[in-house]
Amino acid sequence: MPDIELRSPEDVIELVEELGFLPFFAGDIPGFSVEEFCAPELWFSADADGPWEWKGPIARSLKCVYGKFCSGKAMFISREWFPNFANLRRGGYDFDARFNDGLASYKDRDIYEAIVRDKYLLSKELKRMLNYRKGGNKGFDTVITRLQMQSYVCISDFVYMFDKSGAPYGWGVAEYSTPEILLGEDFVTSAYRRDPEESGERIAEHLKTVLPQADPAQIEKLIT
Repeated sequence: MPDIELRSPEDVIELVEELGFLPFFAGDIPGFSVEEFCAPELWFSADADGPWEWKGPIARSLKCVYGKFCSGKAMFISREWFPNFANLRRGGYDFDARFNDGLASYKDRDIYEAIVRDKYLLSKELKRMLNYRKGGNKGFDTVITRLQMQSYVCISDFVYMFDKSGAPYGWGVAEYSTPEILLGEDFVTSAYRRDPEESGERIAEHLKTVLPQADPAQIEKLIT
């Protein structure tokens, strides 16, 4: 693994481009996350932006795709590797075909179609539009995470709310889009000419090279 300390969004992007994949939080594979590489003093610092604040600029750069791609947890994926990742996770299905074959629920369809229609939607806007509120629909987090795990939806930005004096407050609110909207449909689906299994094999072989500390089971868990 590279000997590096992350101190800026640009540092994260450079590392994602080198490794292809980078979880936000530490997981089963040691030395493979933003959390482990980041300078400790930048976590929740009052004087400087840190990893929480970097996520939006990194996503907006379009050099990485960000979402809950790894066991329901957040991960950055480089542009280079995202088409193979999408081909593997989608199993050869675009979303409409998945729904028509009974492999996606009506809740999945409604959230996905709302994002496609509006192109960019905050989580709170999605919840309001589709009645995910007290006494209404339930399971928003489950559905939006599943759509990310299947690579149909990603996080395009984090938007901060502002108080009456114009100062930002609270955590950034996730803004959702689709990889096709951000990177272009032809690019995202460019690996569709391969069998999904071949895309998985390409990713696995790459990760074995850049993650010599990982065993095959850990790599399998990461990508499937």
